[in-house]
Amino acid sequence: MEQSLTKAINTFSIPYQKTDDLTPLMNAIGEAKIVMLGEASHGTSEFYSVRAELTKRLIQERGFSLVAVEGDWPAAREANRYVKGHGKAHTAREALQAFGRWPTWMWANEEIVEFLEWMKDHNNQSALKTGFYGIDVYSLWESMDEVIQYLTHTDPSGGDLELAKKAFTCFEPYNRIPENYALSSVNFTDACVEEVSTLLSSIRSNEERYKDEQESDLNLEINALVAKNAEDYYRAMVHSNAESWNIRDEHMVETVNEIMDHHGPDAKIVIWEHNTHIGDARATDMAKAGMINVGQRLREQNRPEEVYAVGFGTHRGTVIAADEWAAPQEVMQVPPARARSWEDELYKAGGGSKYLLFDDKNRNLFNDWIGHRAIGVVYNPAYEAYGNYVPTRVSERYDAFVYIEETKALSPLPQKPVL
Repeated sequence: MEQSLTKAINTFSIPYQKTDDLTPLMNAIGEAKIVMLGEASHGTSEFYSVRAELTKRLIQERGFSLVAVEGDWPAAREANRYVKGHGKAHTAREALQAFGRWPTWMWANEEIVEFLEWMKDHNNQSALKTGFYGIDVYSLWESMDEVIQYLTHTDPSGGDLELAKKAFTCFEPYNRIPENYALSSVNFTDACVEEVSTLLSSIRSNEERYKDEQESDLNLEINALVAKNAEDYYRAMVHSNAESWNIRDEHMVETVNEIMDHHGPDAKIVIWEHNTHIGDARATDMAKAGMINVGQRLREQNRPEEVYAVGFGTHRGTVIAADEWAAPQEVMQVPPARARSWEDELYKAGGGSKYLLFDDKNRNLFNDWIGHRAIGVVYNPAYEAYGNYVPTRVSERYDAFVYIEETKALSPLPQKPVL
């Protein structure tokens, strides 16, 4: 297998050194309306910068106007308002201070600053404004805050505000600590399910009341959706990692679909998430554990030509991560890829950075099971070989794969001091 895989890589890989080298990849994306761009870590500069270059071209050349990221909706809304000229922030750096929840470096970094400033300049010159949206599920309390604040100012005597206050009151005893709610929910059946479900249903039925040029109706609906699905997610955390994972990824798919529906039938979206979310779970060992993901669901919901997934990886370098949850960020060494892994095979094939396009002519050459590196926000290089490689059929998991041979850590923005 090793020799044939090396031969296949050499036969089909395309060298990558500069943005213009991505033209064959752009051609392969074709008329897709959903393009998913992955990453093998949440702290690698090149994964962000290459995704940004691809996204710029998709915006300029293919009419994409939606960028969705693995981040919180309320925080991303500040960036969205900035690039569309609606917000109070004067710079992208200022807008990105909204990303205050650990791990802040994922979106509050210099690479995103450059991309948001480009988006703002583009929007200033374009009739079709491009937006920046967060699709993750973690912001339960922040989303509830946004719902109450908005309704207090716009519809203080309305029924939706009363429903929002009732939902907030249900969560209030847990001191904004999700784990407290998760553990407490074990002892009672319905928890706050009814409150958040009723709120979401009511907001959806009254959405015409909240429409304006700043997408207040969409903002209100997604925040209510976050509250509903986050409640479900934190309850599931206590019982099953697979169940909570699935709730989170189903939420992200639902959010993507809501964003696209809001912008009409011609909407096109670029999604930035970790490979473990955008690469089809059915082509990994996740399927055996009963786990689904964003890439799988979006492929199932759309025609094959409408969805395109690009995985990313590296052989070695540095990365921003932490050695345990909520610990300080640090620059860590990423060791050379494990022998006989996907990244190691790409390295041994020679030629430096490159990418592969998978199609009906060559998918069978890259569909053997092989370990494929995945680095999270928590990382220990010393134990990498034992837990950071996902058994994968690469050409079934992705439609293309971008390999950067040596990468460097991204550049986090200075964090606000905790008062």
